Amino acid sequence: MRVLFVTSTRIGDAVLSTGLLNHLGKTIPEAQITVAVGYLPAPLFTQFPAVKRIIPLRKHRFGLHWSKLWISTFGSVWDIVIDLRGSALGWLLLSKQRKIICKPLPNEHRVETLARMMNLSSPPSPVLPTGSLPKRIAKKHIGGKTTIGLGVTANWPPKIWPADRFISLAENIIGVNGPFHGARLAVFGGPGEEDIARPVLDALGPSAANFVGNFDICATAALIEKCGLFIGNDSGLMHMAAALNVPTIGLFGPSPPEQYAPWGENCRAISGDVSYRELVNNPTFDHQRNINLMTGLSAKKVLSAVTALANDISKNRLLS
Repeated sequence: MRVLFVTSTRIGDAVLSTGLLNHLGKTIPEAQITVAVGYLPAPLFTQFPAVKRIIPLRKHRFGLHWSKLWISTFGSVWDIVIDLRGSALGWLLLSKQRKIICKPLPNEHRVETLARMMNLSSPPSPVLPTGSLPKRIAKKHIGGKTTIGLGVTANWPPKIWPADRFISLAENIIGVNGPFHGARLAVFGGPGEEDIARPVLDALGPSAANFVGNFDICATAALIEKCGLFIGNDSGLMHMAAALNVPTIGLFGPSPPEQYAPWGENCRAISGDVSYRELVNNPTFDHQRNINLMTGLSAKKVLSAVTALANDISKNRLLS
């Protein structure tokens, strides 16, 4: 069965679609899946057994990337085309069945929207299998000591929590009275984000490992997987942590946690004093302004969330 799975060019949205991809592979054993995905998250899809081909997408002006994708796929007759981008592509290809992303309901999480699109009884939780080589790299750089991952970057400046608050939070988490006293810190970010992470790395000094832009995305996933907790801005790294079953706290400001909170049992979304809805309903709100919209979220509030999550995890372990 030939399946075309068109997902996002962005890391976060692409990761949120992995649960659906995993579901297809398990429920359609004969599926031969072609995945069209952004070139940055593309390597994350190589470990899914049902995926036989990956078409990496780079955005081009005037939507030329869609033309290139059509050229790469129009020569086949597809059994199913699943388009999570809501583009015209699904209607321009020869296909026996089409599933096109639907408009989300109010307060509906992206994973729930995918489930509704496919008429699934339960939302397909994102999952990221990691290969043996990335696991060996992670084992080399993160030993047995509990490690707290900090995702201090994001692809949009207004979503970045101020560096001084990350620093204060980190010091309190691993301090004498902290919920993870004596743990190691690891700072994560992507290539080109070194300047964003630099103030945090400089302040934390040798107590923090630097994993900003110096590993590929698969190795970064394996490093995050070894963390005991991940705290980060609403970003692809945050969604990767949740998909890897790492307890995750996502920090939100100018993006809706109802739709994009980290998905998982031990995941929490923490928002500032001004909600996303209040921001977008303000007539002066401009998505293009490069100002920080995370200042309403205090380090104290995030520390309380970390402590509560740590207590919940401990209780669950005792009960299991």
